[in-house]
Amino acid sequence: MTSRLEPSAGVSAQATPLIAPSILSADFAHLARDLDAVSHADWIHVDVMDGHFVPNLSFGLPIAQAVARETQLPLDCHLMIDDPERWAPDYAEFYSVTFHAEAVDDIDAAIALARTLRAAGTRAGISIKPKTPVDEVLAHLEEFDMVLIMSVKPGFGGQKFMPEVLDKVRALRERADQIWGKETDDDSADGRCLIEIDGGISADTIASAAEAGVDVFVAGSAVYQADSPNAAIDELRENARAGYSSAGHGTQNSGGLQD
Repeated sequence: MTSRLEPSAGVSAQATPLIAPSILSADFAHLARDLDAVSHADWIHVDVMDGHFVPNLSFGLPIAQAVARETQLPLDCHLMIDDPERWAPDYAEFYSVTFHAEAVDDIDAAIALARTLRAAGTRAGISIKPKTPVDEVLAHLEEFDMVLIMSVKPGFGGQKFMPEVLDKVRALRERADQIWGKETDDDSADGRCLIEIDGGISADTIASAAEAGVDVFVAGSAVYQADSPNAAIDELRENARAGYSSAGHGTQNSGGLQD
């Protein structure tokens, strides 16, 4: 299995866009089969929902561990849960762990949890809902390995993409480029913060997200409802590259809290 600290091929600030299929859209009765069906992916996105922070209930640590046994791809764990200070460190065995800004008391608590996760050996991400301002995360971007922008209301798959969140992506992209520069020849993440987007990503929406500056694209139904999930992944990646080119990035990979 790929180490949680070993980047998958192409993880860099100016490299191939990273596609992370969400297993929330997979067939849980045939999960191993559906993991095999997305071998062209870069990461596997694991949505953990507790039925409290979001109204839906998905699965927890045992399922994530089972997924890790069935794939060589790094696991990108997105915790849509209350009390992440208690539960998030349990997921540090995986490549990346993202918790929600709205689930902690303030930005200081978010920074403390990110440092705890990093010390445990995983990449620490923070996610914000569509209506949450990005200002406080921007001011402390070096504290996080990834910022996940939700482009739908979290909790359910198959929702319509919200293009208005791309202003947050643009702000993050500008700030990240100020801190770490626009390009790198290094194939590692090189200590920089990646920008991820989740919600309504499809062949029709991914180019605009890429043009805004997204590095990592979570796609659920667009992959798993396709006749060929791997072909869908390939199309998503090509459309993201087109978005990078349109923005003049070449191939880029690069506030208060409210509900």
